[in-house]
Amino acid sequence: MDAMLNIAVRAARQAGRIAVRSYERGGDLRVNEKSRNDFVSEVDRACEAAIIDELRGKFPNHAILAEESGGSKGRDGSDEFQWIIDPLDGTTNYLHGFPQWSISIGLRYRGLMEQAVVYDPLREELFTASRGGGAMLNDRRIRVSDRRGLEGALIGTGIPFRDQSHLTSYLSMLAAMVRDTAGIRRPGSAALDFAYVAAGRLDGFWELGLSPWDFAAGALLVAEAGGTVSDLAGGDRFFETCNLVAGSLKVHRAMIERLKPFRGGDLAA
Repeated sequence: MDAMLNIAVRAARQAGRIAVRSYERGGDLRVNEKSRNDFVSEVDRACEAAIIDELRGKFPNHAILAEESGGSKGRDGSDEFQWIIDPLDGTTNYLHGFPQWSISIGLRYRGLMEQAVVYDPLREELFTASRGGGAMLNDRRIRVSDRRGLEGALIGTGIPFRDQSHLTSYLSMLAAMVRDTAGIRRPGSAALDFAYVAAGRLDGFWELGLSPWDFAAGALLVAEAGGTVSDLAGGDRFFETCNLVAGSLKVHRAMIERLKPFRGGDLAA
């Protein structure tokens, strides 16, 4: 498994070099709108191609789920190992020159996340984790914060921007979460938000309607840094619901309780 993490790091760094080279000419990039408020650039595609080429070259029998090219099984038809890739998490930030975006690569084996890489090439911050091996920022082990509850906590979130069917419920959650906390932050790259929870920079995080490539690597980072990741009900169905709450144990517990009144219907978990 260590070899797999090393290859994922190499792939993330290759994608990072591509992204940084194009970052300053953001206004000249070819951009398409996949759906409302959901953009893809030529850099997203180039980064994804570089990552997939690296992974396919070393692990041809592994399946891949990537944001731009979708899902595919390994050469032998297998999907026991699955790489989950977001080649540029925070594309809208990237296109506006807002320096909060990242590359996210996770490896899932028989339904469990095993390896995680979240890379911020602008700050040269490489977050990695292996199941059972802890979480790292560059060469330093990281842990979630030791805050005891929401009072004074700094909480991250993501405002629904693609599917806004739950916007009213989300705004109610936001109003409830603001109480007692030190503040709410919405930087715009979910992968980095999870990494920041793992590093103790954020005490907690929640978002509705994510995609697996947004959180697969980040969820393992938080877990291996001693934190908790769940669906809105506090369960483990977040890969199915794509609604997530993350934080240190006590902050996570307080967030789940604070969000409880707003669960219902298809937001039950």
